[in-house]
Amino acid sequence: MPRILLVEDDVALAEALTLALKALGHDVVVAPTGERALEALFTDRLELDFVLLDVMLPGMDGFEVCRRIRARSRLPLVLLTARGDPIDIVAGLECGADDYVVKPAEPRVIDARIKAIGRRAVTAPGPSAGQLRVGRLEIDAAAMSVTRDGVELALTATEIRLLVEFAEHPNQVLSRQTLLKRVWDYGYVGDSRIVDAAVARLRAKIEDDPANPVVLKTVRGLGYRVVSE
Repeated sequence: MPRILLVEDDVALAEALTLALKALGHDVVVAPTGERALEALFTDRLELDFVLLDVMLPGMDGFEVCRRIRARSRLPLVLLTARGDPIDIVAGLECGADDYVVKPAEPRVIDARIKAIGRRAVTAPGPSAGQLRVGRLEIDAAAMSVTRDGVELALTATEIRLLVEFAEHPNQVLSRQTLLKRVWDYGYVGDSRIVDAAVARLRAKIEDDPANPVVLKTVRGLGYRVVSE
């Protein structure tokens, strides 16, 4: 039974989501503030599988909570945002969220997103996965680790899967919709901003100059490709 940390200050909404998610087979722990969520994760060290994080919280907002979680953990994280504002969505994804859901959201939609992230975490690597190399990067797909010049990089599971997808298809242009299907497990037309934000975060970690990438290139109007010599 997946155990979710629900970070939500609206008591009525937290209770409703808790009941609905439990009915769908999840265990739920509620934290009413970002500060309490961080305590649950890093002080109490609760065993958790996912974080469902509201953006609008009293005190520390969801973006800052997300940044602090990402600084110490790869735990899958889905943002709950009250608005579909592109700025809010991209800001959340750039903080390291794996996905987002716009409120009010149906519990089954949240359940589907959580299950998709869970499938990504346990799906076996592709046929050529194993020890992969892209420039100065060495990728151990089975161990879900990436090193650059022998130093391990702090990548999230989603970022590693994205990099593996590129490494398995060197010099090939991969469209945003292809990446949504293969990396995010979306069987429908998803939001391409998720891909763009994830690529931006990945570049910040693997490129010497993220503003002028030499490894992970944009192919205008088509998608992205990894340059492999």
